[in-house]
Amino acid sequence: MTNRWSMLSAAMVLAAAPMWAADPTYQKVGEIHIGGSGAFDYLAVDPAAKRLYVTHGTEIVVIDTATDKIVGRIADTPRVHGIAFAPGGKGFTSNGGENKVSIVDLKTLQTLSKVETGANPDAILYEPKQKEIYALNHSGKSATVIDADKGTVNATIPLGGQAETGQTDPSLGRVFVNIEDKDAVDVIDIASHKVVATWPVAPAESPTGMAIDTSNHRLFVGGGKAMVMIDAKTGKVIASAPICNGTDATFYDADKKTAFSSCGDGHITAVKVDGDKLTVVQTIPTTRGARTMTLDPATHKIYTAAQNFQPPDPNAPPPAAGARGRGPAPVPDSFHVLIFNLK
Repeated sequence: MTNRWSMLSAAMVLAAAPMWAADPTYQKVGEIHIGGSGAFDYLAVDPAAKRLYVTHGTEIVVIDTATDKIVGRIADTPRVHGIAFAPGGKGFTSNGGENKVSIVDLKTLQTLSKVETGANPDAILYEPKQKEIYALNHSGKSATVIDADKGTVNATIPLGGQAETGQTDPSLGRVFVNIEDKDAVDVIDIASHKVVATWPVAPAESPTGMAIDTSNHRLFVGGGKAMVMIDAKTGKVIASAPICNGTDATFYDADKKTAFSSCGDGHITAVKVDGDKLTVVQTIPTTRGARTMTLDPATHKIYTAAQNFQPPDPNAPPPAAGARGRGPAPVPDSFHVLIFNLK
């Protein structure tokens, strides 16, 4: 009788207690076949237009996120790395193979004009306060600043090294750029178009992905085996968390207070943000080589691109001393996008 009463009492207490939801978990919910194989880089979502843009070699594939169907392609973008969106229906693509940015009509997907940049424009972003596009020139070690309305170059900003992903905090008047070969972030003043600070990112190394929480002025930088959270006002590294291997992209979901880093080892690390604390809450399995990602803030879906690979050749000679070995060849016509969402 006593045990029965104890069990009943415990059940009543649990029923009356508030039900705290567990951390959200993500699972694969779909796959979009694009076809072809070979080079690819960043993905980007335009949530208002319900479009997903996937870079692939010399084109950007445009997908309707409501139907997961391909609805068009942006052509003539040699070794394209990324795309940024500006008001008025314009897109700006970073074409690393020709050292140019394409200005694209997003309604027709036709190229309106091209702008010369520094060497190998990589990541690209829109800065809304000054209405400017920042093309981050990786091997050029510079940022080309373009007037989004006029399509003309406003400035070329020397950077401290090889530029990777960047973000902007308009209320602080800053653009932040990962400097991959210096383990640092360069801070650009958007009014003067000058680097005004350089911040170390240790324990992260070779920073690639970057996301931002503009409400709390926090940067999330992924590099090496760590994600770090940086105070965007002071440059102080506030917290860090371990992540998967071979990261190339980092995103932040403000609604879920979760940051993500995607990695070429076939995983995405999900990190919960609780004030000044970072906690890994899930390691999401993807597929080998899926090192870049994007996140739709409207649906919370995560998209990552990948291709399949041939089995390793057991008879292939080992790489020369100090040289990188070549991995297996991609399977023809296997390029695709994986979709993940909350359970």
